[in-house]
Amino acid sequence: MSLEHKQRILIEDLNLIPDLQERLSAVVSGAGRVKIADEHKVDASLVPGCVSRVWLHGSMVEGHTQFRCDADSPVVKGLAALLCDLYSGTTPAEAATVEPKVWEACGFTKLLSPTRLNGLANVRNRIREMARVWSGADAA
Repeated sequence: MSLEHKQRILIEDLNLIPDLQERLSAVVSGAGRVKIADEHKVDASLVPGCVSRVWLHGSMVEGHTQFRCDADSPVVKGLAALLCDLYSGTTPAEAATVEPKVWEACGFTKLLSPTRLNGLANVRNRIREMARVWSGADAA
């Protein structure tokens, strides 16, 4: 399944929840799915530019990306976990180039502060950087 298709299904599934706040709560409650191992909660795994601490670990498994995360804030952890879930199991080329549409498509931009959205953009940037290295693309 392509990343575009995976994202479309995710957006459709989330939008089945009519209340925006409940939709966000569902994302936050699913944060435990992509827990990072304690040995990866090191300074090198911290995502720069986030107000709360966010750790992101990525790896390649049989040619596909795998991302795991943790964060001090439950909301940030849930939102970062959604990104990890979205980009895990894809090719590095897809993970490097397909941008997340879920924030806007599910209405989360109406609920999240600019600071939180900026932090999520930094998580996305780190995922993109890792994927570019794995795909052999220039990280610039």
